[in-house]
Amino acid sequence: MSGEMIAIGELSRQAGCNIETIRYYERIGLTPRASRRGRYRSYDADDVRRLRFIRRARELGFTLEEIRALIGIAAAGEVSCADARGIAAAHLASVRARLFDLRRMEEVLHEVVRACDAGEHAGCPLIETLSADAS
Repeated sequence: MSGEMIAIGELSRQAGCNIETIRYYERIGLTPRASRRGRYRSYDADDVRRLRFIRRARELGFTLEEIRALIGIAAAGEVSCADARGIAAAHLASVRARLFDLRRMEEVLHEVVRACDAGEHAGCPLIETLSADAS
């Protein structure tokens, strides 16, 4: 560790992470166990950087296991772009699949709302659509 030591509340503020989230990441081994000053956890600038990395990766939708792998790649010293690229490529494929599903959902919902506005059904088009056999 390097530099000035900070308490968990300050770490939370600097990294933009909830205190319980910080404790959870420590518990699951995503972040190293904090050093202690008496009964209080103590952190430094490296911990802030790691938590910012994790928070940003989560915002981009990476899973905790993907983040763990990326942290492992970064910690190996010789950063392997090929390994990180593989994780990013798999994540990109997942994002594209979700976008495809979201576009399909948008189309269905648009049609249901249009049908509601037009009064084309005696019942509720949304309820009918959600109740219909999807196969």
